[in-house]
Amino acid sequence: MGTGVETGRGLVELARPVNTLAAGALTFIGAFVAGGAVGRPAATGAAVGATWLATAGGNAINDYFDREVDRINDPDRAIPRGAVSPRGALAYSVVLFVGAAALAATLPVLAVCIAALNLAGLLTYTQYLKGRPGAGNALVAYLGGSTFVFGAAAVGSPLAGGVLAALAALSTFAREVIKDVEDLAGDRAAGLRTLPVVVGHQRALAVSAVFVVGAAAASPVPYLVGVFGWWYLVAVCPGVVVMVVAAARSYTDPAAGQRLLKRGQLLAAAAFVVGRLVTP
Repeated sequence: MGTGVETGRGLVELARPVNTLAAGALTFIGAFVAGGAVGRPAATGAAVGATWLATAGGNAINDYFDREVDRINDPDRAIPRGAVSPRGALAYSVVLFVGAAALAATLPVLAVCIAALNLAGLLTYTQYLKGRPGAGNALVAYLGGSTFVFGAAAVGSPLAGGVLAALAALSTFAREVIKDVEDLAGDRAAGLRTLPVVVGHQRALAVSAVFVVGAAAASPVPYLVGVFGWWYLVAVCPGVVVMVVAAARSYTDPAAGQRLLKRGQLLAAAAFVVGRLVTP
């Protein structure tokens, strides 16, 4: 176990603040696209806070269950290097989940149901689904897409986040598969049956590319059905281009590919904000 400063730093690392802030931002975008972020700031704030805490708790418990694999894949993480004990990481995740549940309980019934389902998914991901080919990827993809629906449901308009959720889920599935390719050696050594372990990394990358193409194909739907105008179409194009480039880049550098894909996802999500801002 490390010193107090090391432990504090380790706890921050377990939460992965960049990822949690991004998840909170996506929930806010869902509420904003639904038209309720300004009119219902308390509900929006509770939804964003619940997302932040739940994501941080999920990251912490994932590292708890992954501690042996991380000794191979990423020995500098908080638990393998001794900054936080496994028991401390588990307790930390429980505190974060309780905080998320308390905030979610203040929201409309549908949002509470989504939060409960997502918390259950976060708790079962590493222990039961991560080692099953594609199953863990699918759960993470659902969780990524559901942040938009959760934000929209928090302000009473769950359907408003539907297309954005689908785009996010497709691209998140692709990114998770690429991350599994990046972790192939450690996952194979740990006996995990991820998609790249089962079908090979080239075929797994081909699967991820198909999902990126699916996300790209879904991106113009809000324009085509008349929800947003042509400014949205202009704004979403850079994100789509970055995602397609990321899929190609992953064949030579999976780590760079998945980071680039995440940037493309955020650019695409920002396009929905632009669409809402310029739509009467």
